[in-house]
Amino acid sequence: MSRKDRIAATLTEALRPTRLDVVDESDRHAGHAGARPGGETHYRVHIVSPAFVGKSRVERHRMVNALLAAEFAGGLHALAIAAAAPDEA
Repeated sequence: MSRKDRIAATLTEALRPTRLDVVDESDRHAGHAGARPGGETHYRVHIVSPAFVGKSRVERHRMVNALLAAEFAGGLHALAIAAAAPDEA
């Protein structure tokens, strides 16, 4: 399973999003810090979930980052997050 698929599965299971887009942007970061041959190091996530209702932007990012701790430990270098509650999307 690719890192993109693992990210999507982890976030889907934990946050039950109404929208989830996971984009591998590793090719845009070739030669930058954290980039590796073969990619799978830099991602962008756009997620809309009821789990974010009443949470600040920082709390939402912390939730996503905590869920993906194993991916960061395994070579994920950078994650851009856009997280919203359903009424904000």
